[in-house]
This record gives sequence, C-alpha cells and structure tokens, in this order.
Amino acid sequence: MSKIIGIDLGTTNSCAAIVENGTVKLIPYKGGEFIIPSIFAIDEKGNELIGHEAKRQWQLNPRNTVYAAKRLVGRSFTSDVVAAMQKTVAYEMKPGERNDVLLDIGHKHFRLAEISAKILNKIRVVAQDYLQEKVSRAVVTVPAYFTDRQRQAVKDAGKLVQLEVVRIINEPTAAALAYGIGKNLHETVVIYDLGGGTFDVSIIEIRDRVFEVKATGGDIFLGGLDFDQAMIDYVIREFQKKHDIDLSTDPVAMQRIKDLAERIKIDLSSREQAPFNVPFVTMTLQGQPLNIDFVFTRLMLEEMTTKLVDRSIEILNRVMKDADLDPARVDELLLVGGQTRMPVVQKRLTALFGKPPSKGVHPDEAVAIGAALYAHSLEDNSNLRLQLLDVIPMAIGLEKAGGSFHEVFPRNAAIPNAKAIEATTSYDGQTEVAMRIFQGDAPEVAQNELLGDFLFSGLRPGEAGKARIEITFDVNIEGILTMSARDPDTGKQMKTTVRVTQH
Repeated sequence: MSKIIGIDLGTTNSCAAIVENGTVKLIPYKGGEFIIPSIFAIDEKGNELIGHEAKRQWQLNPRNTVYAAKRLVGRSFTSDVVAAMQKTVAYEMKPGERNDVLLDIGHKHFRLAEISAKILNKIRVVAQDYLQEKVSRAVVTVPAYFTDRQRQAVKDAGKLVQLEVVRIINEPTAAALAYGIGKNLHETVVIYDLGGGTFDVSIIEIRDRVFEVKATGGDIFLGGLDFDQAMIDYVIREFQKKHDIDLSTDPVAMQRIKDLAERIKIDLSSREQAPFNVPFVTMTLQGQPLNIDFVFTRLMLEEMTTKLVDRSIEILNRVMKDADLDPARVDELLLVGGQTRMPVVQKRLTALFGKPPSKGVHPDEAVAIGAALYAHSLEDNSNLRLQLLDVIPMAIGLEKAGGSFHEVFPRNAAIPNAKAIEATTSYDGQTEVAMRIFQGDAPEVAQNELLGDFLFSGLRPGEAGKARIEITFDVNIEGILTMSARDPDTGKQMKTTVRVTQH
C-alpha cells in the first residue's frame, strides 16, 4: 500500500507532510518552499495553473484566478457568505442546479469540489515527485467549525482525483497532535487558530497519546483575508476622497492593492510603519498617471481591525465557557495560522491568559505535521497509536412543525455518536416519512444550515399514529452524518433517500 500523507488544505495556502523513518517531514516543492498557494487560474491560452504559477499571474488576470474558494465550499448560492464574497473577489459566481456555487473561469464552469480537487491533486503530484512513489491516500484537515456538508465536499473533492481521503480531522486537533505527540504530556491546551480565511478555537486535554477535545467553536468567515480587506477598503476610500476615482471597479488595480495590502500587513508585524506605494495605478481623464502613496502604521492597522480581533476573543470566551474552563487552568496556549503573528493578537491573548503563548508549534506548519502524524498512526505497520476524541462544532437536529429546531446532538457532543428517535405516521395509509435535517446553533431552522432532506420509504400502511419508525442518526469520527430507519416491530430496514436541496 502507498503511504498516507497529511494535507493541510488551507484557504490561502496548503501544505503537506509525511512520516519517514520515524520522523515527520514537510514535503518540499521545487525551489525548497513548503507552502503551495491555494489558487487556481486559467491563463489567456486556456492553460490551467495551480499554486505558485497561478499566483504569479494573478495581478494581470484577476478575473480568471480563483482564491479563497474554501470559504464557498458546501455553501448555497443564496447564502450571506456568497453575497459577501462576491463583493471582494474578481472572479464570477453563478448558481448551480442545486443552488450551489459555480465559478465561471476562462469561459468554463467549475464546481467548488473541482477547484478543491485540483489543489489536492497538485499537492499529491508534488508529494509523488518528492517520494518517488504513487500517492493515493491522505488525511486532510478542515476547520473545526466546518459543517457536515463542507466535510462531505472535501471527501468528494478527493474522489474526483482518485485520492482516498482516509480521514478528515480538525485543524486545531492536528495542531495539538503536532505539539503533544511523543512528549508524554498531561495538559489542557487552548488552540487559537487564525488562518487566512477561517478562525477556530479548540480546548483539548492531552493525556499522553489520548487527545480529547472538550469544546470547539469558530467562524469560517474570519481570517487574514478580512484583515487585508480592512486595509484595502481604507486605501480605496482615501484614494476616492483625494481623486474622486473609485478603484474598486478596476480588477487589475484592485489586485495590485490586494497584493500589497497582504505584504504590508506582514511587514507591520515586525515594523512600526511601512510605505504603501502603487505607482501608475490609474489615469486621470486627461491621461495623467496617478499613484497610491500612503504610509501605514501598525497603530492604524490595529485600529481598523479591532472588531476582527474582538470577534475572535468573543468566540474564545464562549468556547472557554462551554468547556467550563478558567484561563488560569490552561497549561498552554498554542497559536496556529499566519494571522496570529500580528503583535496585537498576541498581546490580547497574553493579557487574557496571564502568560505569553507557547512557542511549541510553528503557526504555518503545525496542521500539516499533525495530519501526517495521524496518517502515520493509521498505517498497518505503525507503532504510533493515538486516540482522538473529538466533538461536533454545532448542533445537528431536525425541523419541527412551525420551523423550530429540534436538537438531536447538541453543540460539542462527543463523536463518534449515535442516537435513535422514534416517529409515527400522521395520516392513514402513510408509507413514507420526510425529514429535513439542519446544523447550527440558532433556535429557528431558517438560520441554520440545511444538511439535506431525508426520505424514508417502505412503511407498512396503517392507521395514523399506529405505524412506528425508528430513525438512527450516526455521526462518525469525521463529523459526517448518516441516517437509517427501520420498522421497530419487524426489524426491517427502510429505504433511505437523501437529497441535499440546497436553499
């Protein structure tokens, strides 16, 4: 059997790792880089470009370059997230047949699973070049706050390129594995994971090789991209005030501003100020070239992103409350994700916990390393035995009459987990039962994510309220839900049809 690699499939960057001869190694790309940008593009000749090649031509071809697609995975076209994304990206989105999101790139339509599949395949090809052997299996990480539907989409992406996603694990859990394996620890750790596109917090109890998640929470629309966007919005506003020209309608100018915003943001983690210069960004009506010429200070950046940092701290506090954990009882705080390098983030967390964050993990590499260690533990000949006890990030339940949400599994319920509920027929001669399943923490189903319409057919017809049906909800170790139903009187399994009618 081929080796199982670990893949951190990130919003902005991806990375892979493998355990070789007992040591875990990041898989290098040509030129010695470990990071592959999660970017897909089609150039003017119709060639598909992925990773660094796609990023290099991004400024000149923003319309046909896809980035941050992970934010759209498993989303309905009509969701608020898609509406927010449409305002900040140059590529075009259209509704698919199931009200999912289709991307219109280079005069072709792509489903999001196809974009994720192409990035996964690129990582696999890089790994094969390095290992000099075929790679067909991987452990892939996802944000802890991903829903069932988003997790399923990652598995589907693997299938499209014949890459078996052996297991999906949560990014903060992977980071905890990278930190804790082989150290014989008995600690309670908080993982604060602020990446390019998503934010997660997990509280994990480590008991040597047992990693038990006590509580988790997050926001899959909070990350480095939003910090960049705060700077971009400021630049656009100031330029318009000065020259009465709106640059937001010019995709190439926007791309140059985006690129520079990310670079300046990174610079401001180690400097107090940095020049923000974009020469010849546009022209006046008279044909005079105009430049963007600002000085950004660290303080300005901190002020314009205060709300984003506040949001992350609010989520952190809620997760601490869910776990009934006092900051004083936390042994270590681990920072994961590039955005945690921002000094104000570290300062706020140091104040909250009364001690500085641990330097025990590398913010960009920990997730891939943890995925590789977990992958190694699944190999037949492995001497590494781990036990992961995870939780679901938000409640799973069904729609009750009147649109209220009946919780089957509460938020932070341990997984794997199964529950059976009993239903009866509501009219004479009924032979099937339909059920709408949702995931989320709102009391009304309309505010939660629809996982699918389940139809159970094959009931024995009878009087209303007489025929019984036992429905089993089963959430596996990856946080993916399956459902089955049977007639409790005869034990006969009923036919289940699932339709993800995305709304």
